[in-house]
Amino acid sequence: MRRTEARELFMQLMFQMEVQNDYSQEIKERFLSEHMQESNQQEYFNRLFTAAVDHLSAIDEKLESCSDNWKTSRMAKVDLAILRLSAAEILYLDDVPDSASINEAVDMAKKFSGDDSGKFINGILGKVVRSKDAE
Repeated sequence: MRRTEARELFMQLMFQMEVQNDYSQEIKERFLSEHMQESNQQEYFNRLFTAAVDHLSAIDEKLESCSDNWKTSRMAKVDLAILRLSAAEILYLDDVPDSASINEAVDMAKKFSGDDSGKFINGILGKVVRSKDAE
């Protein structure tokens, strides 16, 4: 499995966790057993899960501060899942280049979300990177 596929699966898990309001280790383990048993990307998936879930409120605050007049509660759930995934990579996984994370997020938005989602996600993540670099 390629990292792109692992990201897509993680985005689906983030979507599921948001809908069910369940960010537990148990939901991740169940998801892994159903979708990633033979994957060579489990370590990356686990690191991404830890970064995203442990820092969820900080990620959401950053996303809201980088989006003009958009609260995370108003964002489309698919877009929010993609944004959280990419923000976790940008802010907490140093081995993932920011540009790769943004490109993957835009590609996922084009594949799984609405027509304008790619631009929306690109704009917010660009601001996340600029704010991280300014700190």
